[in-house]
Amino acid sequence: MRETVPIFRGDGVLEYVERQPPELQTDDDVIVRVEACGICGTDLNILATPPAHKATPGIVIGHEGVGIVEAVGLDVKSLQPGDRVVIANRLTCGQCAYCRRGLDNQCTHYQTIGTTIDGAFAPTLRAPARALWKIDPAVPRDDAALFEPLSCALGAIKRAPFQPGDNVAIIGAGPMGLLFALLYRTLGAGQIILLDVAPYRLDFAQELGMDAALNVTQTDAPAEVKRLTGLGADIVVDAVGNQIEQAVRLARRGGQIILFGLRPHDHPPVNQYTITRYDLTLHGAFVGLHPFAQTIQLLEGRRIQPSVLVTHRLPLAELSQGVELMRTQRAMKVLIEM
Repeated sequence: MRETVPIFRGDGVLEYVERQPPELQTDDDVIVRVEACGICGTDLNILATPPAHKATPGIVIGHEGVGIVEAVGLDVKSLQPGDRVVIANRLTCGQCAYCRRGLDNQCTHYQTIGTTIDGAFAPTLRAPARALWKIDPAVPRDDAALFEPLSCALGAIKRAPFQPGDNVAIIGAGPMGLLFALLYRTLGAGQIILLDVAPYRLDFAQELGMDAALNVTQTDAPAEVKRLTGLGADIVVDAVGNQIEQAVRLARRGGQIILFGLRPHDHPPVNQYTITRYDLTLHGAFVGLHPFAQTIQLLEGRRIQPSVLVTHRLPLAELSQGVELMRTQRAMKVLIEM
């Protein structure tokens, strides 16, 4: 039976076409019937005009997927038909100098499901077994669908020393910023303070029970963070990608700063004197190193329910509408249902 899928044509264009469902091609392939796939900020950037993230024209995008295994190749021993799986979308080569050093997040020959090869905004996905992680079917679908972004946040959190009771300031109250907030709350943070310019996002953070949500256009954020915490934040997360100057001002002396967001075309100023004088530690954190097993355990143990961020569930035919809802900040997280 043929299926209808949205193909990325470039310049922000999605074209729906009919095709045969993908089939096994190699002995390590797995065919997955996709249940749902979240719209990621990367997808918004791919579909921007001009694009803010590269993707290969002619592919299906989407990588925040959950589904059921339908078929496996001859060499696949870890999965079988009927298993429920989530996607670790970055496929590293295992052979380059960085992979051999254990830094596979810096692989120089990687492929990415949903960016360079077909992704999960489709009823059926073909992926190598190493990209799929088995997850207990008792985990609600919407929680499982957010495995990949949750794993990225968890991988970044592991970079900066943390103790229960530490106060955390997070710049950016979008989906990624709120995933950081949920994780730090699970880990036992003291105060969790979100900073943003969008009232919708700040209201959402407050509804989740975060300790403070500051509009940086209406308050002196560093002064208010210091008032709330006494010294400044023990840990600051820049979930935006161009807020290093603000992050430095929010951190207490001796504090930790996680630089997570990606804005490749921005060049914010950096006051190196302050970093040195106040003994700050900066951590660049790209997607994380091997965070997947711990993320599965958090989801299966019900320690965190990222589905609280899902505000809209739409059919595949309305993918463009979901993108627009997130782009205009009328939705926090949109799931596309197959």
